[in-house]
Amino acid sequence: MTHNPSRRIFLGGSLAATAASSTGILTPAALAASPSMDVPKVIYGPQAGIAKLNANENPYGPSPAALKAIANASSSGGAYYAYNAGMYLTDMIAEEYGLSAKNISVTAGSSLILAFAALAATSKGVILGPDLFWDTTSKAPIRQGGPEIKRVPNTADLSIDLDAIYNAIDDNVAMVHICNPNNPTGKILDPKKLKAFCIKASKKTLVLVDEAYNELIEDGPSHSMIPLIKQGHNIIVARTFSKIFGLAGMRVGYMLGSEENMSFINRFGLGGYSLNQAGLAAAIASYKDEAFKDFSREKVAQAKDMILTAVKENGLTALPSSTNFVFVNLGDNGDANAFQKAMAEQNVLIRGQYRAYKPWSRVSTGRIEDVKMYVDAIPKALEAIYRS
Repeated sequence: MTHNPSRRIFLGGSLAATAASSTGILTPAALAASPSMDVPKVIYGPQAGIAKLNANENPYGPSPAALKAIANASSSGGAYYAYNAGMYLTDMIAEEYGLSAKNISVTAGSSLILAFAALAATSKGVILGPDLFWDTTSKAPIRQGGPEIKRVPNTADLSIDLDAIYNAIDDNVAMVHICNPNNPTGKILDPKKLKAFCIKASKKTLVLVDEAYNELIEDGPSHSMIPLIKQGHNIIVARTFSKIFGLAGMRVGYMLGSEENMSFINRFGLGGYSLNQAGLAAAIASYKDEAFKDFSREKVAQAKDMILTAVKENGLTALPSSTNFVFVNLGDNGDANAFQKAMAEQNVLIRGQYRAYKPWSRVSTGRIEDVKMYVDAIPKALEAIYRS
């Protein structure tokens, strides 16, 4: 059967007047705004009454400027591939750091370009990293039969042991993967020590620094390793618009590196075909929005203070955090998976166990009202796991 919707649906009544432009062409924005248009009832975020604190999102985004840009881009550019917008954002980033467009690759979230980097690295050797870090993208080659990650134990306080990682670099290591600040611990490395490590280690192999949470740091630029790229060191750095900018669902991220490194890594991707107009428009509008970034940092700080206070009041401890999440120690007999389940029964979503770190539970700083739900749910959840 041929689908032939009635002409009246599109041009009948007041819809024709509101949807037509001065040239008589129907515009997507006008169609979407029409009360006669059926809009699918999709749940884009958490359902009402659910505290979603499990993915390090910034629920206060996109910013007002980004929302305006999204509407404009979707209406005027949604029908077209996003090459021009991708180049516009690339040029903005290049200008910020005194690099060229060939030093930067923009993709649908930093996860994509991080996975490409992992695939590129494991075509030559293995990836080396700490035992506890955000390893999802470095695991991408494993799912395709690639080598396992070579891991170095974290220190007793769960910091990244840079000296041990350097000593573990051998001829088979094709890339070192460092997250700073680290996920899930939330800990940050001393910038002078990290810089010295990167310079020294990059003489032996490629060094990747994932700076997804850099903009959440009070003095982010002083902690960034991006300047080392311009100095000619064998470093690549990943950034994302998913965190402080509140664009996790819009999927925009990027990587910076030498022209040679980026050319090699980009061989494993699809170029601009992973990009979308709405996400790029939001990223472009957000990039220099210092007021929104300050607002987001304030909300994160407020939420972290609530979490840390509640942790202490319930007899628990947590690692210091430079990010929008907290790594909570549930005690010697704690069980992060059981705690996650007990929290979910109270409509609070958090993360479960990471690797062998059974007592450690990660909670994100979401909306203040959601963090309040987490705080209120802690005693009952602790009672449930200790009773079981």
